[in-house]
Amino acid sequence: MRTTLVIGTGLIGTSAALALVQRGVIVHLADHDPEQARTAAALGAGTDEAPDGPVDVAIVAAPPAHVATVLADAMRRGVARGYLDVASVKGGPRRELEALGLDLSCYLGTHPMSGREKSGPLAATGDLFEGRPWVLTPTRDTDTEVLNLALELVSHCRAVPVVMDADAHDRAVALVSHMPHLVSSMVAARLENAEEAAVRLCGQGIRDVTRIAASDPRMWIDILSANPGPVADLLADVSADLDETVRALRALQSSDEAKRREGTTGIEDVLRRGNAGQVRVPGKHGSAPRVYEVVAVLIDDQPGQLARIFADAGRAGVNIEDVRIEHATGQQAGLVQLMVEPKAAPVLSAALRERGWAIRQ
Repeated sequence: MRTTLVIGTGLIGTSAALALVQRGVIVHLADHDPEQARTAAALGAGTDEAPDGPVDVAIVAAPPAHVATVLADAMRRGVARGYLDVASVKGGPRRELEALGLDLSCYLGTHPMSGREKSGPLAATGDLFEGRPWVLTPTRDTDTEVLNLALELVSHCRAVPVVMDADAHDRAVALVSHMPHLVSSMVAARLENAEEAAVRLCGQGIRDVTRIAASDPRMWIDILSANPGPVADLLADVSADLDETVRALRALQSSDEAKRREGTTGIEDVLRRGNAGQVRVPGKHGSAPRVYEVVAVLIDDQPGQLARIFADAGRAGVNIEDVRIEHATGQQAGLVQLMVEPKAAPVLSAALRERGWAIRQ
């Protein structure tokens, strides 16, 4: 891959362009909003000048609802040898292209499983996809050269290729992305009119659950409109669980001992099934999840505090596997939770105490 045309210079398109430029690929940028393409070019993601002739590959980074239209136009104009898209839904766009009678041997639908709550070229980074799965959905008709171009793109972005059927992909992202986003939004919506005294009690748990609810609603309407069926099916299952949980909670209010036992059983069932599902979430680097010990350190909200902790951990020979920060309400302080291997926890705790850090048990 020597030349490429990125059509759509939002977060995903610009991030891919930045990664390709870093690997020496000549990148041309296009967008329905020329100003956005110029912004991406100013960030170093390529040039907003049109290519002189066909490029090696065209990457369409338009919203799912517009992918087929943009791809069809590019293919009819012959702007590239191969065509890829990076939309979060795969089955619908392909069926639209088939209905238009286009030769799809030169097309491959892909989906990088990465993103941010922010959108637009200014949110883009060249390392957005590093270490993340990048789904490829080839068919029997897909030309080998196009598949190789897609694999080269994934390699340049330092992502991990995953081959899936298009419809299986759409069901999978409904489960792990689209449905959770709506549930997060529903939980966050409870806070909109909540009393200020209640909101001030928000801790890390509610922040974790509602973080993705901060995303752009317009972008998510495009995504959900392209994959409504699988998402609705999953939400129906969640709704059934909610109904059962509500009934169990009502039973816990009863003065009848048998009904309270029934309520306890119902709540325990949903919590245990939640445990069973959570342990299936891949751990670090996509490996099986591992249990880490938490070393909690109280820090002031001042520059350099985190750097000092990491440096002190390094001097103790301890690798920090993961980290979370819980900010104290109304105070310029926070609790840093350092996740480490269980055998390393006492070593790290002792080393940090020796260097003056306050360890929370």
